[in-house]
Amino acid sequence: MARTFDPVQLGSIELFCKAADCGSFTAAAEALGLTPAAVSRSIARLEARLGVRLFARTTRSIRLTSDGALYKAECQQALEQIAQAEQAITGQQQRPSGLLRVSAPSTYAHHRLLPLLPRFQKAYPEVQIELNISNRNIDFVDDGYDIAIRRGQPPDSRLIARLLEDATVGVFASPSYLRRRGTPKTTAELLARDCIQFILPSTGRPVPWVFRGSDGRDIDLQFASPWRVEDDVLGCLTWAQAGGGLCQIYHFAAQAAVARGELVEVMKKMGGRAWPFWVLYPQNRHLSARVRVFVDFLTSAVTGRASRGRR
Repeated sequence: MARTFDPVQLGSIELFCKAADCGSFTAAAEALGLTPAAVSRSIARLEARLGVRLFARTTRSIRLTSDGALYKAECQQALEQIAQAEQAITGQQQRPSGLLRVSAPSTYAHHRLLPLLPRFQKAYPEVQIELNISNRNIDFVDDGYDIAIRRGQPPDSRLIARLLEDATVGVFASPSYLRRRGTPKTTAELLARDCIQFILPSTGRPVPWVFRGSDGRDIDLQFASPWRVEDDVLGCLTWAQAGGGLCQIYHFAAQAAVARGELVEVMKKMGGRAWPFWVLYPQNRHLSARVRVFVDFLTSAVTGRASRGRR
């Protein structure tokens, strides 16, 4: 039998979420027209009913415990669903609104996501976007993100993953570097040059360079170079543009520099490999409207742009 909640319990949940958002019982009380003591008592009753501590308290501040963060994420989703249901049955369904927190890796953020955001802002001006640009892994509950864009196989089966694109990679160097050191045509010749590697923050290891052999087999080239960039792969691109060596990076990131004559692609005959990029979000039965429209917008926009780029 499904559990039922009385209005007092539901009110305690709303007070808990407000206190978590405000970061203090006093601020939550002021926002809701209550006394801090009333808020504190309500949350204490909620903690007693659940048998867990939702907040770690000091004399000056409160912060969510790990149980509290998990409970907050689930309760916030439930409260949003209740609000959406009320709007739907009263014919007052509003346009998507509220804060949307997005995490994206640096290369994809700068060369794919950020150029698209003005279109989304124009279409959905009531949605506020907070963008974290980072190559580290995130925890949706602990870090409070709604959406993440990541490369490679989705790491968590509890997340919904929608493929954005298979982004092809190439090896690039500046014309001045190639005049000085020569143009490599094989992996052996490549390793005799200055290769600028990217160190993946999550592993601390260099990302292998990927190729396709003349027999069609995939080649993952593992090597150690004295020239390395950690955390921001765009540093490899800038270093190569300055004449410091060769880097392997996505075509979409290098195409503008190639068009300006600042970079040249080499070893094209061994190209063709790609890395998939995914948009990830938690498996919620009812997505908030802002998450749904952002994911739909992004997948449509990126698919269209990637298709035009292959023509």
